[in-house]
Amino acid sequence: MTTPQVLAFLIIAGMMVAFILGRWRYDLVAVCALLAALLVGIVPAERAFSGFSNDIVIIVGSALVVSAAVARSGIMELAIRRYLPRLSSPRMQLIVLVTIVTVLSAFVKNIGALAIMMPIAFQMARRSSVSPSMFLMPMAFGSLLGGLMTQIGTSPNIIVSGVRQELTGTAFTMFDFTPVGAILAAVGVVFLAFFYWLLPERRREESGMDKAIEIKNYTTEAHVLPDSTAIGKTVGELQSAADGAAMVTGIVSASGRRRTPLPDATLRAGDILLIEGDPEALDKMVSQTGLSFAERRGAASRDSGNIGVIEAIIGESSGLIGASAQELTLFDRTGLNLLAISRRDQRFTKRLGEIRFQNGDVILLQGHLKRIPELLREWDCLPLVERGLRLGQIRNGLLPLGILLAAMAATALGLVPVAPAFFAAAAVMILTGALPLREVYNQVDGPILVMLACLIPVSESLQATGGTDVVAAWLTATAVTLPGWGALALIMVAAMAVTPFLNNAATVLVMAPIAAAFATGLGYQPEAFLMAVAIGAGCDFLTPIGHQCNTLVMAPGGYRFGDYWRLGLPLSFLVVLVGVPALMLVWPF
Repeated sequence: MTTPQVLAFLIIAGMMVAFILGRWRYDLVAVCALLAALLVGIVPAERAFSGFSNDIVIIVGSALVVSAAVARSGIMELAIRRYLPRLSSPRMQLIVLVTIVTVLSAFVKNIGALAIMMPIAFQMARRSSVSPSMFLMPMAFGSLLGGLMTQIGTSPNIIVSGVRQELTGTAFTMFDFTPVGAILAAVGVVFLAFFYWLLPERRREESGMDKAIEIKNYTTEAHVLPDSTAIGKTVGELQSAADGAAMVTGIVSASGRRRTPLPDATLRAGDILLIEGDPEALDKMVSQTGLSFAERRGAASRDSGNIGVIEAIIGESSGLIGASAQELTLFDRTGLNLLAISRRDQRFTKRLGEIRFQNGDVILLQGHLKRIPELLREWDCLPLVERGLRLGQIRNGLLPLGILLAAMAATALGLVPVAPAFFAAAAVMILTGALPLREVYNQVDGPILVMLACLIPVSESLQATGGTDVVAAWLTATAVTLPGWGALALIMVAAMAVTPFLNNAATVLVMAPIAAAFATGLGYQPEAFLMAVAIGAGCDFLTPIGHQCNTLVMAPGGYRFGDYWRLGLPLSFLVVLVGVPALMLVWPF
């Protein structure tokens, strides 16, 4: 090997060791790897920052924004309640999520299928009180397995079809991939359902401050509107929408008469409900049953993108102490809505506007975000750490899901490449207000994008220095000494090993001609070997950097770099163990 090739292999090997040790954050490791590659000259200075314009970075960043907008709409919560109301077992939830993602990925871009289902995974995780990390990586792996089933499911399948066209004059058809792909997908789903426990439980580091200030006993007030779906339902049915995490503590009829909120009490138009629970449960109960927060005015103004919700604690010298929101004419004087109030160890029976504020009360205010800080200083109220509460936010219903489906349809029909389609979808989400502009950069995970952008030129150095040619020569020399099934397994394993460092399309472009050449040299038909390359390139389960689906779930799941091989390595062995005989059966050579 030449000196540049040795240096490329050493830098990549050192980087992988640092990732696995986990002592330094992954973006810092990637930055150091890029600097080292620049220093020794295997990455030219003019290519150092090419990764920032790479399609993979654009796709991952855009998908994070799109998925956040879909989650914010609340449409997935409604889907769970309607179609999976009693699915409470985490294992059954995992099976349903992975199966749906796997099937969807056979017909649409796998990152799109994953983006649709991620919000549902978060909702199910909350319902079952488990970490989302239990669901997200298995779903990402399921999306990769689903892509194996059809020609359009993943890029390697399309490229392999073109290679076969050049070699034999006949390309693979849409469903030539289905027999082997379906077997591998089914086996993979079963494996993920029973061995998900190989993953350590992870939670996002950012959640620590949220937990430290977690407040569960907010009281709010909601109206039963004339067109509300809550009319005719009982209090018990209403509380089930919040999975038991919120309860109705009082009912005031339209005439002003108070009624006891018994579980079988029927709700009527014009009723005012006092509800107690944590903000997320309150939001579920109100948004999913057609209720309306009392006195919520101004939230739908033209400047609604700057309308937000802030939690604050009333200080001991606050001018609010001893007064109520009604007496203060809070909205008329300040433009702020009082959405909820919390007082330690106390349950309120008065209406929200009648409660007199006390020192230490925590209040939830909605209004213009530029106006709230000034008023809080004036009132001697201390704002709490922002938790991204959705209570009282304007929802866009089906709009975000429609935008995502339109982007996926455009890519499936070949009208627009994936990167521009998802970038446009993210932009439309922001322009339509489906995701406020102030929240966008909280959703675009900077460390993940920096890691990808730095690793792309480092991984390309392997090909630029001729390192891939060294690997190819070794494979060819080794395969000649093996029986047919051994050569087939070697090609599949080599494609799996290479694809984290080249993207899967590049892996196929490098490996497919090699596979076809030595298949022909050994007197075999090339189809099984080409299929093996496509399967290996499509099954990147070992790292978060080889496929954008793996990268997409890394930050939301709180995963570390070394977590992927824990579940991915045995799954990779299983794919080889099942895939090789399946290929020999379907494509005899």
